[in-house]
Amino acid sequence: MRKKAAGLPLYIIMAVLCTAVLFPVILAVILPFQAHTELKDTLSPIVNFTGKYSRIDLLPQYPSAENFKELLVYSPEFYRVFWNSLLMVGGILFFQTLVAVPAAWAFARAEFKGRRLLFNIYVIFMLMPFQVTMLSQYLVLDGMGLMNRRLAVILPAVFSAFPVFLIYRGFADIPRDVADSARIDGANEWQVLRYIGLPLGKSGILACVVISFLDLWNMVEQPLTFLRDKALYPLSLYLPTLGADRGELLLASAAVTLIPAVFVFVIGQEELERGIIASALKE
Repeated sequence: MRKKAAGLPLYIIMAVLCTAVLFPVILAVILPFQAHTELKDTLSPIVNFTGKYSRIDLLPQYPSAENFKELLVYSPEFYRVFWNSLLMVGGILFFQTLVAVPAAWAFARAEFKGRRLLFNIYVIFMLMPFQVTMLSQYLVLDGMGLMNRRLAVILPAVFSAFPVFLIYRGFADIPRDVADSARIDGANEWQVLRYIGLPLGKSGILACVVISFLDLWNMVEQPLTFLRDKALYPLSLYLPTLGADRGELLLASAAVTLIPAVFVFVIGQEELERGIIASALKE
């Protein structure tokens, strides 16, 4: 009882912090269910710049799904940007995994001169923000004639260094005796990767997919830099174009945008935790 009483203040502090962090998400789910008139009053200080604070009811007085109906039935452009997001994120994740898995396996298991140096260079590239490499990427993509195409967003992200770093840790923890036994039995390197590396390093790969999806689903700078045609914009760029004067569509779009991210996180939460723990261990 004394231990529980001593830890009670910590639990209270953590509960307050969690509530503060989750409050914007709670509002993003609740506000779209307000009726048009109620939502107009809520957003009036923001739209009209009255200098007053918005009064927010955590429970809508007149719950309504009209905002979602207007978004899903009367806003066909939403489906276009939603499809753009799925196409870009899906393409990046698929080809990113195809590139990152063999690269991580080579860094973790292969012995060649300069391996550690090359891996450290990879880590340095991972630490660089997009703003540092934005101009060089722009010049390369423009020279390849890929500007204002979805491939301009997909191609640079396929060769990101972060997935290699995350998957590498999972492969590095595989006992060498296991892989050596397979080689003695006549397996080549691709067979060792397929039948030993992939099953034992599954946590790192799935954690990489989940983290990459959550990051790519909300990317803004890359499509804003490489795309000029608004018909190619993803969801992350569609929301800012609505503005506060179209608050009902903005809030409904934000709520719908949350669904894929929450779904992927819930499905991959266990593997995500395992992959992060594995990548945090020292070699």
